[in-house]
Amino acid sequence: MATQANAAGQSQLPLDAEKANGERPSLASSSELLSSLEDQPDVVSWINNILEVSDEYDDAERSTALTELDRRVSHLVGTLEIASEDTSAQVDRLIEDISRGASRLTYDLHFMRESALSLQGTLHNVEGQSTSSLGPDTDAALEKLHYLDVVKRNMEATRAVLREAESWSTLESDVTSLLGEKSYEKAAERLSEASKSMAVFENTPEYESRRTLMVSLQNQLEASLSSALVAAVNSQDVAVCRNYFSIFRNIQRESEFRNYYYGSRRGPLVEQWQGARLRDCDTGSPIEQSALTFATFLPTFYQAFVAILQTERTSIPAIFPDPRPTLSALITSTLLALHPSFSQRLEATSTHYGPTALTQLISAYRATEEFSNSVDKIMEKVSYATPAALGDRPAAGHLRRRSSARMSMSAARRTGSHRASISGTGALAPPMLDWDQELFEPFVDFQVDYAALETRYLQDALKAALAADSHARVDHARLLRERAVDIFGVAEEAIARCMTFTHGYGALGLIRAVDRLFSTFTDASKVEILERRSGQSGQTLTASASGEDLSDLDYTAEDWADIQALLHFLEAVRTLLDRTVLFEGKLRSMITQVSTILRQARNEPASVFLTGAGRGKLQLLVQSSLNSAELHELLNKIDPEPSSQPASRDGLLAPAPPTPSARRSPQTFAIPHPTLAPAPPLLVTARSGISELAKACQQALQDTILSPLYKYLSSYAASSLWSAAGDPKAKRPLAGGSNALSEVQVPTFSLSPSSTMQHVAEGLLNLPRLFEVYADDDALAFSLDTLPSISAELLRGLAEQTPPAESALSSGGLSHSRRSPSIALKPSPAPSGAGAPLPPAFTPEAVSAAWLSSLGLSLVSRLTADVLPRIPRLTPAGAAQLASDLGYLSNIVMALNVESPELEKWREWVDVDDVAGREKLKEARESLSPGEREDTVMGSVAKLRGWT
Repeated sequence: MATQANAAGQSQLPLDAEKANGERPSLASSSELLSSLEDQPDVVSWINNILEVSDEYDDAERSTALTELDRRVSHLVGTLEIASEDTSAQVDRLIEDISRGASRLTYDLHFMRESALSLQGTLHNVEGQSTSSLGPDTDAALEKLHYLDVVKRNMEATRAVLREAESWSTLESDVTSLLGEKSYEKAAERLSEASKSMAVFENTPEYESRRTLMVSLQNQLEASLSSALVAAVNSQDVAVCRNYFSIFRNIQRESEFRNYYYGSRRGPLVEQWQGARLRDCDTGSPIEQSALTFATFLPTFYQAFVAILQTERTSIPAIFPDPRPTLSALITSTLLALHPSFSQRLEATSTHYGPTALTQLISAYRATEEFSNSVDKIMEKVSYATPAALGDRPAAGHLRRRSSARMSMSAARRTGSHRASISGTGALAPPMLDWDQELFEPFVDFQVDYAALETRYLQDALKAALAADSHARVDHARLLRERAVDIFGVAEEAIARCMTFTHGYGALGLIRAVDRLFSTFTDASKVEILERRSGQSGQTLTASASGEDLSDLDYTAEDWADIQALLHFLEAVRTLLDRTVLFEGKLRSMITQVSTILRQARNEPASVFLTGAGRGKLQLLVQSSLNSAELHELLNKIDPEPSSQPASRDGLLAPAPPTPSARRSPQTFAIPHPTLAPAPPLLVTARSGISELAKACQQALQDTILSPLYKYLSSYAASSLWSAAGDPKAKRPLAGGSNALSEVQVPTFSLSPSSTMQHVAEGLLNLPRLFEVYADDDALAFSLDTLPSISAELLRGLAEQTPPAESALSSGGLSHSRRSPSIALKPSPAPSGAGAPLPPAFTPEAVSAAWLSSLGLSLVSRLTADVLPRIPRLTPAGAAQLASDLGYLSNIVMALNVESPELEKWREWVDVDDVAGREKLKEARESLSPGEREDTVMGSVAKLRGWT
């Protein structure tokens, strides 16, 4: 017990040293954690002891302590899960054995009963025969023999105790003389023999003195060997090291020998790590620009590490009886001895590079993966080596630690299924080690923050792409296409980064980061298209369509250029949507691949641990917050189980495949068959941003097309016609006087529309000619549902059923000679038992009709909402003129398939005379319910006519 207490004290020194240096202490191995559970009185005290919970932290250290506590809890949970799987496997085997043996239980009991009865009869016979032959003299002789046997055994025990006491009396002098003669092996054997008799003196006054003597002699032996041991380890003298290991093992100082060995082997690596001058990590002192970066230095460091491990691959099996755990402990102790720590240098690298830190972290992660693969190969080779054969069995404590190492159910099954190899080495599957978890653990915090890192990287790339072409570029369509190449290139690289850095567990963060990237890109493009006129003030380009047939239209050269530029930009937006859909397909492929792997891991847990190099990093990812319920919900949505396949839903701005029609033909723009309907969109915000960008472009195009008409309407409210005197509806007397009999009623004729309204009407009637010129431009058919002032009912009315499959599908799939209108209309639900109806389609004439209707509604909305309310007042003559204008405009817009209830209200209220108008106003106000607001058109006309 004294030896064990001293060993515990010695093992505590490195932990205290780490705490004194500000480094976080490492958790014990899985085997040590689980073995310590048996020594605790209850589970609560065991958990507190493992987690080292303390309330002595101040406010400055509390955040660091919470982070460390979270890391320890995650490690403990993973260890307990593995132990639970092992227990379940053992229970299954017990149940199987019981089930197999239960059928023979009845037979065995019957056989035992018959045998017992037979034995009972035999014993009765023997007892009867022996009783008759025994006498008093025989009993006395047997009692005396028993007494003498007890005395002999007690005397032998007394002799053994006296010999132990005699050996302790000369122990100090014997060991001192052996140390002076440098007979370290004999001294170790002498101490080992003496330590075995320590149990004799327990609960006696001599125990503490003898324990103190034992520890003192062991310390003397260790001190005598320390310099020679360091020299032997440094010179890599395998035979001497093996001999010294046997000595240390005999005196229960195996852990000290391992510390000496590990410290000597990791010394060059620790020195190389601390002496490295890295310009992206050492920010406290000035460093020349020629210094290495951390991502460049790390492969060199790993290369030196692998070289040392290759040397130890042959040395460790010749010295230690457990080469694989020893090599794993060497790797772990080296990683823990690095100062500054691996995590600190990763954090410094992330801070130095800012938004672009993700690429540096991935480079370091790849180098670590390559190192892990190399170490895994070395570990596999070490498992085939013959361990060192020692003279006696290992210490009990060491055996208990090794035997308590837990393995997962899959590892246990693999271990039980292996047979001994021909050579007799590497017969069993190697136990699970913790070196790879210690290696990849510094990356876990950054992997958890992958979404934020990826978002910062993508936003920085977008900022660079937007700034690269911001100088005096007026071809916005070409600029959008060029920028889209860069943006989608970066987004596709993000998929590779996600798979490399998080192995697919960061898919949720990837979708959010890319969605935000595309949304920000479309918002920036929307701002640029709204500010386009400021960059086109010097534009002299005229549209090719402004030929002699349209020379009478009131468009300037700048208007023609703007129309063509906006049409090209709208086509570029459509291309942007198509690229977004293709990118979503790549995202789905990646997510489906991840889902398949995780589903296989869930159904076959053994497949996760088949590769040693990937076991640790995958286990850390499984235990991290990346493996969330939200991620599995996404995976099930994209790649559901075959039995729970949900019906696909309509998506935003669903891309429509091309049709086989020529440049222009009576064929309709085909919509895909319902069985080919796209899957639910992943980038919802990006789709919405593209929709808003298309809507802004359509609005800008309409503003340009209607700009001549808006110019006419700009001065319409200030016309002098509205304040003209007279009342065209009043009775007119004859010139020479009149009386009641001679008075004649002179009929009044309808007024002609004003010149302004005639210009506006002519402009509306010329719009179909304009669309005939641009009829070959497919951009007009894109995103009809985002047209200003358009309604879904109107689009449904314009829609037609798709012609037979030859217009949309061919034997080789979808043709690509003609684009179709992209419009997100939800088809009417089909009755149960009937086939799904064909989705709506639009002919080129329907597309033109939709645009003309939208233009007409936009113009009428501008007139009723902005122009007419600005008229200062209306005289009876002005009201008559306005009624004539509005009636004329109503007839014109009806020819364009436009119906405006607001326009009709204005015309009706303006057309009534003052007397009828006041009565009608009074009746309308009296009929209002409490809290109901009066009609705005009625209120505006009443104010203009002076009725209130």
